[in-house]
Amino acid sequence: MKISPITATFVVKITGMPDDMVIERISLLNNNLDRLLNEYEKLRNINSDMQQELKELTDKLQHQESEYNELKRNYEHLKFAGALTGDTEGSKDAKRKLNVLVREIDNCIALLNR
Repeated sequence: MKISPITATFVVKITGMPDDMVIERISLLNNNLDRLLNEYEKLRNINSDMQQELKELTDKLQHQESEYNELKRNYEHLKFAGALTGDTEGSKDAKRKLNVLVREIDNCIALLNR
């Protein structure tokens, strides 16, 4: 980058440094500024990529959670159905659930008859 003679003269008068030293320092500052701006742009791009990846992973997690909940419901239904068909392991649980359902239905019928 070229430094105007007016700028260099102004800086020389203020700092008391020779022209070549002022130009060297300004050039060094410009180089550092360019490097920082390049680094900032790289980090901004990385951040953008990471934000996108986070969104994709969050969406994937939500999808997997809903799939897990669906599988869990299906498992409970299969367990219940197995208990009804004579599976002794879950039959007590199934009978208990059926009793609860029957009581709830009886309560509903009683409320409707009032």
